[in-house]
Amino acid sequence: MRKDLPPRYYLTHFHEFLRFFDGASGHLLTEQANTFITRFCALDEDKQCIVVRAANRKYAVIDRSQFNYAEISLPQQQIDSLIESGWFGDLSHASVQDMAGVLTKDAIIELMATYGSTQGLSALTKPKLVERLRQEIALHGWPDRFSLDHYLVCLFDNALRFLLFVYFGNTKSRLNQFSMRDLGVMRTRSDSVGNSARFDSKEDTEAAWFYADRYSKLAYYDQAALLGVAKLPFPDVQSVSAAFYRDQFIYALGMKLMEFDKLKALDILKLAQSDKAKEKWLRETYKAGDTDAVKQHLEHIIDNPQSDTLLAFAEDFYARKYHKKRTSTVTDMLRNASKSLDIDVSQNQQVERGVLAYYARQGVQGWRTENRLWRSLFGLTFWQQLYEEDTLVTEFDRRPLSLKQNNFYTKFENSIESLLTALNSEQKLRHHIHKMATQHYGKVNSLFMWSSGLLAPLDALITHGELPAIFNLLRMMSRDFENLRDGFPDIMVLDNTLRFEEIKAPGDQLRRNQLVSIQRLQQAGFEVAVTTVNWVRDPAQPYVVVDIETTGGNNSYNRITEIGMVKLVAGEEIAQYQTLINPMRRIPNNITRLTGISDEMVASAPVFADVAEDINAFTEDAVFVAHNVNFDYGFIKQEFARLEHTYRRPKMCTVREMRRTYPGLTSYSLANLTQHFDIKMERHHRALSDAKAAAELLKLAFEKDDESST
Repeated sequence: MRKDLPPRYYLTHFHEFLRFFDGASGHLLTEQANTFITRFCALDEDKQCIVVRAANRKYAVIDRSQFNYAEISLPQQQIDSLIESGWFGDLSHASVQDMAGVLTKDAIIELMATYGSTQGLSALTKPKLVERLRQEIALHGWPDRFSLDHYLVCLFDNALRFLLFVYFGNTKSRLNQFSMRDLGVMRTRSDSVGNSARFDSKEDTEAAWFYADRYSKLAYYDQAALLGVAKLPFPDVQSVSAAFYRDQFIYALGMKLMEFDKLKALDILKLAQSDKAKEKWLRETYKAGDTDAVKQHLEHIIDNPQSDTLLAFAEDFYARKYHKKRTSTVTDMLRNASKSLDIDVSQNQQVERGVLAYYARQGVQGWRTENRLWRSLFGLTFWQQLYEEDTLVTEFDRRPLSLKQNNFYTKFENSIESLLTALNSEQKLRHHIHKMATQHYGKVNSLFMWSSGLLAPLDALITHGELPAIFNLLRMMSRDFENLRDGFPDIMVLDNTLRFEEIKAPGDQLRRNQLVSIQRLQQAGFEVAVTTVNWVRDPAQPYVVVDIETTGGNNSYNRITEIGMVKLVAGEEIAQYQTLINPMRRIPNNITRLTGISDEMVASAPVFADVAEDINAFTEDAVFVAHNVNFDYGFIKQEFARLEHTYRRPKMCTVREMRRTYPGLTSYSLANLTQHFDIKMERHHRALSDAKAAAELLKLAFEKDDESST
């Protein structure tokens, strides 16, 4: 049900927004921002409502004709008064970004037609189109048929955007997040908010805003504007928070300049401290021939690494460029992969699940882990430090400041070490993890998603892993979370001992963050393998051929009336499953004539919920096969979704397989194929009979593949 917002709601939440600046962030504000707040508070409520409604719009350009709200007395007269007092101005004050926001790409091209040919304009990006329009307007004025009367520019936009930046910590968030919160669309964390500020000083805040504001506008700058920005004096930054915006801007500016002025781009990139900026500068400077400077910088990084990621790059690049090593560390790791598995080609869309299913058939237990395992262990272990000892600046934040600033260990070293010392046994660590999960289940956080299966792999890690190795890795994450928050191996396997495996199918690349995470896991004391997969026809891979009958063709509102399944391993049938299902709705007469299944036949049959576990178990670790597979799979997936369960299996379609292996037949319908290949059917349009027939087609396709491979 839609939740209605109370009258003058937007004004209420704007005052809530402004109250934030009465706290720890008040000393960070510029004179312009303070003046805005003072002037706004001096307005009467009707005029405040107008300003707030405009502030809630996405862009600084507004259409005044859309401001006739019942809660505002004489809105157009209020707007006129606000124009006179300098709150709004005409479109001559509009930025390129604001014009782009108000006008669609097609509308811009239509306006450009007034000035002449539009040939080639559709290929331009929207920012470039807006710049062209701006140039034409400067020369010839706005087109006569474009009415300027309704459009106004919020002259307070710069001050407002600065306040939003200080509040949210980015240039994209808007005031509509308050209404999204109150409507229940967005979940927030008011319980972890403290009276803290994003930046240490007013000077650092202004420096961060300098970089963040210009970064948001780079897409709209032409070459002259980019060169102009590059010549500006770049303000110094003192805090880690402000340094983030500085490095983000410098890297983006350098990449823009690289397109037309490589030397200037390198000068700019050299100023940044981020890993990717340093890596880009080193690569491009080496290409430019300044190999001595690059060598010196690489040696400095190796001796004084600022992060594991940059160190991995520097060591690898140094070895290849100066010691003439022919292959990269990533390539070496793939070539020296400790395992190689033959996995059935049907698993090529979800290789990790295929490997886990392969291990399960060998009696080996495994879990899909990737980043979730370590991020959830980190979050649950250090929940108190992250969300109680540290705080969020606003309830809309998800990541604590210490993680944003990548100084979590430095900030909470004593608390972290005291906790790890106290959790000195497998039982104590498991109890702590379960306690944190129970107390905080469902709370918004930036580290992991809650689910019913969250604790199972954590319990396995704690039970079968070595406690010192676990704590070693947690310390590494605490010291450098920014560079050790992802890239972890795909699966965890328990085969006498616990190990991690990064799975690589043919053509997959090993990324540097994966290399770093693998190396750190090994340093912590874990066994880690890079497992390469070869696609084969695995005779041990189970295939379950499925057919269903339904009340109609659309799975959104039609239901299943019968399901039949045949399980094949190595081309041999090893099991069958069949049941009628009560669809809990009337079966249309035409469906009864087609299938022979009537309302009376299904009246005492189980509903889908009663057989869902049987279906799930019968198809577990198998390839889901059907004739026109998306029909059958879609219905079953939807039935599980109605029960709030996810159903996911690799799919194979016998229509597609028969077209591939037996091309040129006049028809690939089940009836015609069974007739063509003399496959006997007990009764067409009954689930088990059709499933058996489709299973015979699958065998034919496999036999054809075997013939072609010999």
